[in-house]
Amino acid sequence: MAKNKTVYACAACGAISPKWQGQCADCGQWNTLSEQVEVKAPARSGRFAGFAGAASTVTRLPEVQTGNIQRWPTGSGELDRVLGGGLVPGSVVLIGGDPGIGKSTLLTQTLCLLAGQGPALYVTGEESLEQVSLRAKRLGLGESNLALLAETQVERIVAVAEQEKPQVMVVDSVQTLYTEQLQSAPGGVSQVRESAALLTRFAKQTGTALFLVGHVTKDGALAGPRVLEHMVDAVLYFEGESDGRFRLVRAVKNRFGAVNELGVFAMTETGLKEVKNPSAIFLTRNSQPVPGSLVTATWEGTRPLLVEVQALVDESRAGHPRRVAVGLDSNRLAMLLAVLHRHGGVQSYDQDVFLNVVGGVRVLETSADLAQLLAVVSSLRNRPLPTDLIAFAEVGLAGELRPVPNGQERLKEAAKHGFRRAIVPLGNAPKLPPEGMTVQAVRSLHEALLAAYQE
Repeated sequence: MAKNKTVYACAACGAISPKWQGQCADCGQWNTLSEQVEVKAPARSGRFAGFAGAASTVTRLPEVQTGNIQRWPTGSGELDRVLGGGLVPGSVVLIGGDPGIGKSTLLTQTLCLLAGQGPALYVTGEESLEQVSLRAKRLGLGESNLALLAETQVERIVAVAEQEKPQVMVVDSVQTLYTEQLQSAPGGVSQVRESAALLTRFAKQTGTALFLVGHVTKDGALAGPRVLEHMVDAVLYFEGESDGRFRLVRAVKNRFGAVNELGVFAMTETGLKEVKNPSAIFLTRNSQPVPGSLVTATWEGTRPLLVEVQALVDESRAGHPRRVAVGLDSNRLAMLLAVLHRHGGVQSYDQDVFLNVVGGVRVLETSADLAQLLAVVSSLRNRPLPTDLIAFAEVGLAGELRPVPNGQERLKEAAKHGFRRAIVPLGNAPKLPPEGMTVQAVRSLHEALLAAYQE
């Protein structure tokens, strides 16, 4: 059989070169050429030779037959929540995270549980079969009927999978795979793209649910070509500190469920255990009120989540005061401090401001704007806020408070955890407040500052 011809394509402009070179001859960019297989177009004939053949047909939207998606429960409620309700046959899920965060542990637990319902295959390219077996025994799953395979060549993996016919398959990890069609080393852009394409095609054709484990860069993004995230159906990220107790799994892309859905797990000696009430975990506060602490209600996917925002404001000894936000947007913090100065009358231009979200949670929405500013004022004035107070609102540049989605559900979650006062935008004022809670709806940041310390 003749060997496929390889060419080098520029990632910036798409120009093709017969050999590798440091600079693209067309656009002038450096180090953008990567190896790929040259695909020859089939010969065409007929009147419209420049177009594709007439094999494709057009189907009207009402004529498309759709059926109910049958999902497979994974045995973990939090993982099912992130996936959108369970595994979809033929879906491809990409999981990324820092080394040691718990990706292999979670997938080993999941596959060992699913192996009792049907055939499952765990393909490892980084570990030996003995290491996978030892991890399963440590998790108390050593008696599972899980099939293991240590292989890195994609063609051999697909051949074994066609024989085993698994319902669910894990490949750990995609950066270790290579295809014989390319000569580059495993982990390269072309190898990762072609290997993932072959596995995705196999999953779609056979209905196998596929998990791909991906490495991350030092910036926390998935390593490899960006097209890898477009090829899969769902992209999950592990968040949290590797030496911490809790792990967060966030869906940043999901064709079968909500985006930004969050699953919370606790790392124990016997593996990852789901946390069914994460708000209670992140609300472990001091018994006495302390300055710079306030709870806000965020919305993660399809449920509210209560998190504590802490602020520390101290006199700056440098020429440029520091603005540090952990779990929040630092650029937005600088903007909010300017709004606080202009429309709240509170100056912080000579103060270092540090903000932190307790528990390692990343707040991606703007509903935490008001809580950030109230915590900053509390720390700056050294005046604690009431422990039964909760606040959420988006703060505009004119000092106005804008409503946020699902305000009623946020208030119900806060009332369930014992909060008795809430400061919300006027647009989120409920017709009937939750039982035992006093809701203060305000229009501006100035009104919110007055309401926060109202007795």
